Amino acid sequence: MEQKKKALGKGLEELFSSEVLDFDTFENNIMETATENDIKEIPVSEIRPNPYQPRKTFNEEALNELAESIKNYGIFQPIIVKKSIKGYDLIAGERRLRASKLAGLSKIPAIVKDFTDDEMREISLLENIQRENLTAIELAWAYKGIIDNLDIRQEDLAKKIGKSRSHITNTLGLLNLPEDVQKMILNGEISMGHARVLSKMEDEEEVSELADKIVKENMSVHSLEEISKNQNIKKRTPITRREINSDYSQIESEMREILGTKVKIDNKKINIYFENINDLNRLLEIMNIEIK
Repeated sequence: MEQKKKALGKGLEELFSSEVLDFDTFENNIMETATENDIKEIPVSEIRPNPYQPRKTFNEEALNELAESIKNYGIFQPIIVKKSIKGYDLIAGERRLRASKLAGLSKIPAIVKDFTDDEMREISLLENIQRENLTAIELAWAYKGIIDNLDIRQEDLAKKIGKSRSHITNTLGLLNLPEDVQKMILNGEISMGHARVLSKMEDEEEVSELADKIVKENMSVHSLEEISKNQNIKKRTPITRREINSDYSQIESEMREILGTKVKIDNKKINIYFENINDLNRLLEIMNIEIK
């Protein structure tokens, strides 16, 4: 972590070492300290989109409204870019860049700063979680990116962005959903409320089937919760061991809520599922297990 801090540029280190992450303050500092040489009119054709941008979909209606505003009043705030081998790489302000293209502008005002790829990633993630209405999956990617890149714990991120620990855990848990369901969330077909219920279910095939029903039948979150409860009872209540399995079911549910992943208790064993080494590290952190 110390080595990463040394690599951060002036202002950026303050941003990520502060108690609360505040992208607006960071961007204002860049604006206030920018010299005439820092601000340039750059051809939009020479600007490459930020490859670390977590947002995969953009609201066309909102972009068109912003484009119309730019046509009428111009761009009030420059975008932020860094010089690359060919042209420029976008650091912050993708909506302004996209809207400027829609407005037919050939050039756009930009502040040119020298940031590393790691810093570009961190700035983009922060801009998105504080400024953009990300889908639940995009938000999960952004949270995971900040945790991995800054080497911080979930509870630290929760404090820095003013969210609860359970919100962070539940959001990250969505990354355990089947890929087809994640795409539905990404496209806005399934709400965060639906996604949370689905993420606590174990059978992936069942989750995918329910996701299709949500979209086709416009199922409410409450109805989905009732279906989930009923299906859990059917799966985990054999006649000969009703009381024991009922207890296990409740414990499994509580552990899934805390850990944000699938948990199964069977035959005196607790099975905790994880996707990759980063997800395993996340679980170890939640359980306060330190590997030396």
